[in-house]
Formats: sequence, structure tokens, C-alpha cells
Amino acid sequence: MSAVASSGLPLGAAAPARLSPWQFWGRVLVLPYLLVFLVFVLYPVGYGLWLARHPASYVKLFEDPIFFRTVVNTVIFLVVAINIKMMIALLLSGFFVETRWWIKVLSVLFILPWAVPSIPTILSVRFMLNPEWGVINTLIFRLTGQDGPNWLNDPTLALSFSMVMHVWKSLPFWTLILIAGRLAIPSEQYEAASVDGATRWQKFRFITWPSMRTLYLTSTILSMIWTLGDFNSVYLLTGGGPADLTHVLATLGIRYLRLDQVDLAMASIVVALPLVLPLVFFMMKRLSK
Repeated sequence: MSAVASSGLPLGAAAPARLSPWQFWGRVLVLPYLLVFLVFVLYPVGYGLWLARHPASYVKLFEDPIFFRTVVNTVIFLVVAINIKMMIALLLSGFFVETRWWIKVLSVLFILPWAVPSIPTILSVRFMLNPEWGVINTLIFRLTGQDGPNWLNDPTLALSFSMVMHVWKSLPFWTLILIAGRLAIPSEQYEAASVDGATRWQKFRFITWPSMRTLYLTSTILSMIWTLGDFNSVYLLTGGGPADLTHVLATLGIRYLRLDQVDLAMASIVVALPLVLPLVFFMMKRLSK
């Protein structure tokens, strides 16, 4: 009898492929990461959706005037902070690609806000803005003899400072991304443009921007997704105050949790999905081209 027939397999059937040692241990080593994903990502998301399954939770959420103010704050935060951040990052990327030694020194200092932890830095700014003993109002009093304003007691100023903190914290990262995009452009194109007498603006318009447009758009979309989940910039600086007027969707859930309203907290997170999912879909579609 043949070897296949003696093994109990029907004639003409292929023997099952055996895993090589590399394939076996590769699958074994992936299992811990899969377990972490199931326990710390998939289960919390599924449990949160289950808690927010009742339509009454959304009715209560939409009737809360703080929710409408939060949506407005979130839209303002996204439109203003992201556009300012990405435009500054685009300008600075052109500055930091220069090869002068002092620019390299500045680039090391520029990366520090992104490299250091956000909690101590944002809390330090909050202490600086303290109306009684903060360094800013102390300096104003010494120079003018007048008391400085209560910076974080005004909703407009408080939200503006939160956007400033967000831009200051994340600007170095996006600048590095755009620097990498600029460095990928062949230098021969700029040399040929210089020979033709092109100005700096013409080089940017006809060489730099067409080459970086896709990267800039993708970075902007990804920044919008991350900014929707930016908790630190608002909560650490203002705590959502004054009078819960500076909350964004990323911090509104904490307000409801502190009020022991878990269903509203989960509902406030779920309502952000219509904003996030189209952005994720559009970004993945752009990346797949």
C-alpha cells in the first residue's frame, strides 16, 4: 500500500500542511497581544455600547443644555485648533529643513513640548494663570499696580487657552511628519526651479504643495481623530469650568461619571462616533490609494 493510503487519507487528498517552527512560535507569541486587545479594547468598547443601549439615555443627554454647549465647543476646538496647528506645522517644516547649525539646535528645543509628559506641563500653565499667586498676574501687578484678570474664569479665554495648550503640545509631532514629507521631495526639482528663476512662493506652489498635499490632508484627518479624544488639554487646564462651559466631548463623560450618571457618560461617548467613523473611513480610503 502507498504511504498516503496507509495513513488513512483517501486517495487523491493532499496531506494537511504542517506548521514550521517559525509559524508555530509566531502564532504563539501573537496570542498575548490578542488577549490584551480582547480584554482592554474590545471588551470595554462592547461594554460601553451595552451601557448606552437605552434610547432614554440619549433623550436625557440631548435635553441637557451642557451637551449642546459641549458640541459647540468641540466643533470650535476642531476647526480652530487643528487648522492653526497644521498651518503652523507646514510653515515650520520649511524652516527646520534648513541645514544651518543654529536651526538644528532650535529643533531640539522645539521637540521638547511633545517629548515631556503633558500632565506636569499643563498643570504648570494652570498654576501660572492663577489669579492670586500665578506668575502672570504677579508680573502684571508689579508692572502696572493693577490686579490681573481671572484668566480661567472666562469661558472664552479658558477655551482659548485650552486650544493654545493643545497646539503647543502636539505641534512638534506634526511638524516632524511634514518635515519628513519635505525631505522626500527630490532636491533636483528645486535646483531646476532655481535655474528657471522661480521664487520661494512659486517653488512652494508648484513643487512642495503638490508633493505634500496628500500627506497634509491625511495628517489633518488623523489629527482631527486624535483631537476628538484629547482629554488632557481641557480637563487639566480648566476642568470643564467655569460652570461646565468649556467641556468638549472628550471630557463631558467625566462630568457625568462624577454625577454618578454612567449611562449618560457612555452615551456622550457614543454620540462622538458619527464624527469619528467618517473620518476613519475617509483616511483609510486615502491611504489605500
